[in-house]
Amino acid sequence: MMEWLVALCIGILVAVIWSASKYFGSQGEPDALLQGLGISRRQTKEMVSERCVSDLGVPVDGANAQTSDRAGENKVPDVALICKPSALANYLFKHCRTFSNFTACTGWTWRASAFLQTVYGACWPYESPAYFVRDYLQLSDDGLVALDWAVSMAGESYQKRRRTSSNSTSPILLIIPNSFGKITRNVLKLCEVALSHGYLPVVFNRRSHNATPLSTVKLQQFGDPGDLREAVRYMRYRQPVSRLYAVSESTGSGLLLSYLGECGSSSYVTAAACLSPVFRCQSWFEKGPIWPLHWALVTYQKICLNRYRTVLGETVHTDALFSSCSMRGLEEVLFCQQPGPKGAPALAGGTSSSSGGAWEAYWERNEPLRDVDEVAIPVLSVCAQDDPIRGDPQSTLPLELFESNPHFFLLLTTRGGHCGFNTQEGSAFSGGGTFGGTPGTSWSHRALLEFFRATTDFIAAEERAKQAARRRGLGGSSQGKVFRHRSVSSCRRLPACSHNIHTIYNWQRSYTR
Repeated sequence: MMEWLVALCIGILVAVIWSASKYFGSQGEPDALLQGLGISRRQTKEMVSERCVSDLGVPVDGANAQTSDRAGENKVPDVALICKPSALANYLFKHCRTFSNFTACTGWTWRASAFLQTVYGACWPYESPAYFVRDYLQLSDDGLVALDWAVSMAGESYQKRRRTSSNSTSPILLIIPNSFGKITRNVLKLCEVALSHGYLPVVFNRRSHNATPLSTVKLQQFGDPGDLREAVRYMRYRQPVSRLYAVSESTGSGLLLSYLGECGSSSYVTAAACLSPVFRCQSWFEKGPIWPLHWALVTYQKICLNRYRTVLGETVHTDALFSSCSMRGLEEVLFCQQPGPKGAPALAGGTSSSSGGAWEAYWERNEPLRDVDEVAIPVLSVCAQDDPIRGDPQSTLPLELFESNPHFFLLLTTRGGHCGFNTQEGSAFSGGGTFGGTPGTSWSHRALLEFFRATTDFIAAEERAKQAARRRGLGGSSQGKVFRHRSVSSCRRLPACSHNIHTIYNWQRSYTR
């Protein structure tokens, strides 16, 4: 008991010192990354057409803009959208008003501390009013993953049914939590907001995560999208007429980006978003976040794995696993070491050249950005510069990706911590457009939902323009009538699946409750 009390006191002391140092350090120093990009109140207007780095808070009215420039020409904006110039980027600038409604918290409040925002969002308990129904999906290798469907809010009428009708046209929002399996306040609140805006939220739980039974000795590697691919096919089979959107949180973005890269245009996803993603994952596992958070992540992962200590002993060195003190050590023991004879001593992670080679080979298969050029849908990344989990933005944010790839958009804030993005009182619940004004709604959640709506509208407008151009090219002849009929039917035709769904899933033996 005394040990836990001492650890709690140390944690509180570290939090106070950390928040105070970040507060005093941020008062006199302008933001280095945004200034390095040339994002200031005056410079933004001169370079937005070249690099599409936009300070979204700059007013468009001429007189007000001049006054604003004279008053704060060197002021760093609270939020900026970094992307390659394109028609979609221009459409987002015009229609995503939530992007510009971010005002970072300042002063002596815990919401201004990146560290406290992060700890609060990850550890503080939250009773969600959303009602969840779980489906256990049996995979092709007899492994199990869980799909938690948010079907209603507390107080609403609810029919006793496992899932919605296959004829439903409500869009599906696939939510991928962090790679450690922790269901945070951020995920639960996102489910609530999605439900209130007509989505069907579903949380993807990996093998052994969030009370999912471990039916095989195989765990999912960090960037292996195989299980997610089967889950998406299942959702597509159950809801064939619904659009599919995807959101990932924290390190869960590694799985989402791997899936989008491997599947390309066959991902079935309309648009995706990553909240506080970690991009350079190999380096992140090797260096880790700051000590208190690193220790907390390692400890939480050990607690989750301890439940399966006996069965994992058949494939991994459990002594080395539970004696590891780093995230790299845990990942290396789980996936990069071949088990020797029982009773043989296990090498600690990273202590041999063979282990180092296996580590490099592991990340060649699991690095989230390995197939980034194959991504074929719009992807929004919402990041804060003071993110204590991701680390220094200068070395952890691949800015060249957003400046060169038209499918990737980076919404970068000066403050916000890791999946926090708390705003000033008065602006937290204010907003413009369809997704503003809901009390308790996170700014990042409103931003990504508005991004989904805008990209969907843009794609639909482009399709209508193409069809209109084709009709004009064919004129009013009878051939045009035939073409119009065929074009409508082709839009409704579902893409053919490259598998037999019944050979993968045995419905008579499904693990569904």
